[in-house]
Amino acid sequence: MNQKPSTFKMLSVILIFFFSIGTFAQDVKMKTKDISSTEKIPFNPEVKTGVLSNGLTYYIKNNGKPENKVELRLVVKAGSILEDEDQLGLAHFMEHMNFNGTKNFKKNELVDYLQSIGVKFGAHLNAYTSFDETVYILPIPSEDPEKLEKGFQILEDWAHNALLTDEEIDNERGVVLEEYRLGQGANERMMQKYLPKMLYGSRYAERLPIGTKENLENFKYESLRRFYKDWYRPDLMSVMAVGDVDVATLEAKIKEHFGNIKMPENPKPRPEYDLPNHKETFVAIESDKEASFSQVQVMFKDQENSTPDKTLAQYRESIVEGLFSQMLNNRLQELTNNEKPPFVFGYSYHGGTYVKSKDAYQSVAMTKEDGQLNAFKTLLEENQRVKQHGFFEGEFERAKKDILARMEKSFKDKDKMESNRVIGEYVRNFLAEEPMPGIEWEFNFYQKQLPTISLSEVNALVDDYIKDENRVVILTGPEKEGLTKVTEAQIKEVLNDVANKKLEPYVDEEVASSLITTMPKAGTITDYKTNDKLGTTTLTLSNGAKLTYKVTDFKNDEILFDAFSYGGTSLYSIEDYKATVNANGGLSEAGINGFDKTQMDKMMSGKIVRVRPSIGTYSENISGSTTPKDLESLFQMVHLYFTALNKDDKAFNSYLAKQKSFLGNMMSNPQTYFSVKMGEFMYGENPRYTGFPTPEKMDEADYDLAYKKYQERFDDAGDFHFYFVGNIDEKKLVEFASTYLASLPGKNSNEMYKESDFRPLTGQHEKIIKKGTDPKSSVRITFHGPTNYDAKEDFAMETLGEILTIKLIEQLREEEGGVYGAGSRGNISKMPYGWYSFNISFPCGPENVDKLKKAALAEVEKLVNEGPSQKDLDKVKESYVLDHKEDLQQNRFWLRLLKNSDYQKNDPEKVLDFEKNVQSLTTEYLQEVAKKYLNGDYIVGIHNPE
Repeated sequence: MNQKPSTFKMLSVILIFFFSIGTFAQDVKMKTKDISSTEKIPFNPEVKTGVLSNGLTYYIKNNGKPENKVELRLVVKAGSILEDEDQLGLAHFMEHMNFNGTKNFKKNELVDYLQSIGVKFGAHLNAYTSFDETVYILPIPSEDPEKLEKGFQILEDWAHNALLTDEEIDNERGVVLEEYRLGQGANERMMQKYLPKMLYGSRYAERLPIGTKENLENFKYESLRRFYKDWYRPDLMSVMAVGDVDVATLEAKIKEHFGNIKMPENPKPRPEYDLPNHKETFVAIESDKEASFSQVQVMFKDQENSTPDKTLAQYRESIVEGLFSQMLNNRLQELTNNEKPPFVFGYSYHGGTYVKSKDAYQSVAMTKEDGQLNAFKTLLEENQRVKQHGFFEGEFERAKKDILARMEKSFKDKDKMESNRVIGEYVRNFLAEEPMPGIEWEFNFYQKQLPTISLSEVNALVDDYIKDENRVVILTGPEKEGLTKVTEAQIKEVLNDVANKKLEPYVDEEVASSLITTMPKAGTITDYKTNDKLGTTTLTLSNGAKLTYKVTDFKNDEILFDAFSYGGTSLYSIEDYKATVNANGGLSEAGINGFDKTQMDKMMSGKIVRVRPSIGTYSENISGSTTPKDLESLFQMVHLYFTALNKDDKAFNSYLAKQKSFLGNMMSNPQTYFSVKMGEFMYGENPRYTGFPTPEKMDEADYDLAYKKYQERFDDAGDFHFYFVGNIDEKKLVEFASTYLASLPGKNSNEMYKESDFRPLTGQHEKIIKKGTDPKSSVRITFHGPTNYDAKEDFAMETLGEILTIKLIEQLREEEGGVYGAGSRGNISKMPYGWYSFNISFPCGPENVDKLKKAALAEVEKLVNEGPSQKDLDKVKESYVLDHKEDLQQNRFWLRLLKNSDYQKNDPEKVLDFEKNVQSLTTEYLQEVAKKYLNGDYIVGIHNPE
């Protein structure tokens, strides 16, 4: 359960930039008559939707992935923007209260029941509140009619059956105040200062979902009940059900449970709040001693309010906007590859703001602490460069290829999309009227319309985006001695200078058509073994390397891969390790086969391929993902990372500059500082311990030595084991493996990693670390030490961690009201040596540290002295079985299983006994393991404010 200060609209735009192509805002004037300006965007025919007589809207879809599960949502168009002055924070508080007693589920019964059927609180069951909405998330096992019925009863109770007793309201105050406490810090303090300028004249600036501490402590019970009565009503609600249940059954359940909810006779009008326009440019320059990062942002808010896409013409306009963002962000990405990059990363988009009715064109960058003004200038110049010269045909064609490739991937996997991903589109449709014609229609529309879009259409957007009015500039960053703060006068000077500056046009260099310039001499497959139980095949290549693959139909357009060879940095001398540890991450930044990162990105336009080499402590690795049609490109990149990694001092300097900018102030964050200092305390005696990678340490990184060591680690492919899982064409896989992997050098070195003599600190210790000004503390309790690895004990330790998490939530959150969240985790590792570890952690107020620490240890003591209850064990067993059924249908799970089984020298076929092993767990055995590992010394780390 949480509160979100942003609307779905803003979040989705940011996610769209990073991960996909979606619907952008729609204020571009049409430059073509090829498409109807009145024809409506169709609604996905696969989705059943309707409105009950009381005004409640519903969405239903039968979806078989995952099997025997249905995702339920209750979406309410009511958030913090609707709060009266005596209700600040109560939209979010109401969300909490729906888990604390309803007509059919008294205090704690709801969470207790859901845990009993395998639904975890937080991980599965959840909710969030934002400015304009509250959304409840409930996944339910669907093969049992009783469980399905209970799921809909829970949803109905949330809608209109919350009890809201005085006692439970008071009990929940502590939990919500702890959530409020968690949100305090540098970012929150700076946001409170710049929001009045970003949201000038808007109610949104005064209605952050978390509310105020004063009101959360003192609000009257009736204020909360009034919010529930006014806004939790059918005409503002939607019920959504997507999963492995037939549509008729789901529709009947919705009508049965929600059809009789009465609308109030005189419903309170649901107001909409705007973001007023302003002629002047507002500048906010905020700093904080605990700020970890520096950022610059410039917003050009639209003059007109945004309207949802309704017509084909508007939808086409959204594609035009997507092309603009794609091309500009490609240019910004290129700049980060410079030897002296102007920022760590930067991006631009036109889309939602915090205010539902207002869109804006925004450019954002993360910078080094003294580089804000230069980063701001660079963002403005790149927008101005487009304004003066436009984009060019080469980058335009590449952008179209990339967009279409991503759309094609979504289209090919349309029948393999998990229900929890499908349903998000329905939520956005209800809240913001985002179109949902279905991916098949969208892909066809993109295919038809992309060729008709002219470069001039895209170039024309910049004049609509960039204006002198409705402009806001926001700078945030650290406050420290010796750092000169940017002034508002400097900002306005840059704005004026760039507006009047004549810029050179962007230079779009031509690139080669293929990464491979000389085809390698193919090797052969020397052995071929199958495992019918696991559905895998293992090839032995002529150079000694092995390749294991599993053909699946979990996704139509996905292939994942991983590979390892023993050794890693454990084979380096201590001196060489310390000299290279901070350089290894930058090796791949130089590119391959003479092509730099920018050239590689251009060459791979229209392809979905990712390959990443790395050197770990005990192994060298290379991993990635692709689609069936791009599989050969992945193999080519793997081959070149082994044989033709570039050496480029400028690329490495670019990496160093970005890392130093990113890491430079992280230690000012109290939580980061605490983690680093606890690491020093427990691991600092290790001769190889290097601590936090400060800018000074980054400057000492030896690139030449790191590159030499990389070549040594990757010069024997015969030591590697490769793994591929997904929709694989076996004939092509064998062909590509022979050509690109078997041709790699193989030396039969059969190296093994070296085990260090060092072991982490053990015994009874308490370490108190003070940092920060906010009244926030954290507690970590660690039981660990040497042991002989035992798979059954490892599973028992994991289970004890799950059980203790349940008890910590019950005691520290529900009974004490002292934490927002708490958790524990246990395991026994096999490599590089046998070691058990059991960790407990939670944040809390400084005044509650001792009390809650004792309460947590008391729960551990109960596990040791009494063992867990059968009820709690059964809850964990149910969640294990449910999660495992879903895991078995995931490529990522199988890839991890196959690789880790070999890496740790375990039998992968044990996965077939998972449910049997789950059912064999007993409370008696778990108590034995608890006595063995949780009955001795432990280390306590406490973070307190200064």
